[in-house]
Amino acid sequence: MLAASTNCVRLPRVLAQQRKFQRALHDFVALPNNKPVIAYGPPGRSATTGHVVTVFGCTGFLGRYLVAKLAKAGTQVIIPYRDEDEKRHLRVTGDLGQIVSMEWDIRREDQIAECLRHSDIVYNLVGRQYETKNFSYSSIHTEGAGRIARVAAEAGVPRLIHVSHLNASHDSPSEFYKSKARGEDLVREAFPSATIVRPATMFGYEDRLLNNMANWPIWWKLNDMQTKIRPVHVMDVAQALTNLLSVPALPGTINLPGPSTLTFEYLLALISSVTYNPPSRAPVVPKPVALALSKLAQRIWWPTLSPDEVTRRYLDDVDVPGDWDKVGVMPDEIEQHAITYLRRYRAAENYTRPTVLPASRDVAYDV
Repeated sequence: MLAASTNCVRLPRVLAQQRKFQRALHDFVALPNNKPVIAYGPPGRSATTGHVVTVFGCTGFLGRYLVAKLAKAGTQVIIPYRDEDEKRHLRVTGDLGQIVSMEWDIRREDQIAECLRHSDIVYNLVGRQYETKNFSYSSIHTEGAGRIARVAAEAGVPRLIHVSHLNASHDSPSEFYKSKARGEDLVREAFPSATIVRPATMFGYEDRLLNNMANWPIWWKLNDMQTKIRPVHVMDVAQALTNLLSVPALPGTINLPGPSTLTFEYLLALISSVTYNPPSRAPVVPKPVALALSKLAQRIWWPTLSPDEVTRRYLDDVDVPGDWDKVGVMPDEIEQHAITYLRRYRAAENYTRPTVLPASRDVAYDV
């Protein structure tokens, strides 16, 4: 009698455990090449989504968050790298054996093919904010993007997701934006079903927006601080790219701008109010002077402000609607996360004080 009653108690637990491991329709995805992908296991990093993904540019700002989200869901991720130290932090984002690192060079087609030959989805996040003696904008954003797309097509990879920029344009005065546009053309030519994702300028822990503004406000006063941008949270873009895993195919272009259009003037005021640091009294540098100083800086240390970045700080972000509904993400406003990324710039006596945001987005900024 006791054994029977004990079995009756255990039965619901067993059934619940079995239901946890049962597969549903949403666990099945049919890729464009008719290859089935089936997810199984409990949700989390110990599960298996069934996908094998290669993320080129995984060691960059956006790449580290994308790899973390993919691995957390149980996806096996191939992480191509150039420098051993740049990819160490990615090894712990996934379960044992789920993060596979492979050395590569964007100029070597054989190494590219080796990195993606087992993958059913390839992400190309490779990009550079400045040129070096070894890599120009064209060699990375144009030739490199076309090479990855061509090799992926020849290897029979079902899906390619190429990350460009919201302002990519053949008519842009910025070589950075023009190279992005030319790269998109080569990707479409080599891989017609590719998904082109165009995020705006991103902010986050290691960004080149909020951190740069807090450290060097003088270089953000160009154009009298009236340049309009549409900043987007890097975590929102990473989640959007992750959600594309469950979509069998989505050819075309997806624009991912931030929810609001803001000026440099407002962003500098936001940083000042969050950090409790007084507004910068640095003068507004004329464009010819900024270009001359940036060219001189390239001879001293190349990660400094480049001439093309000076040009970009005079260009407004394009006014196009966002396609966030296609990727199932609601983007956050920059004010929601400003304190998270800017608290480090507060003085010790102000570290725990509450955040006081600017009263209006039309706030006047005293230069």
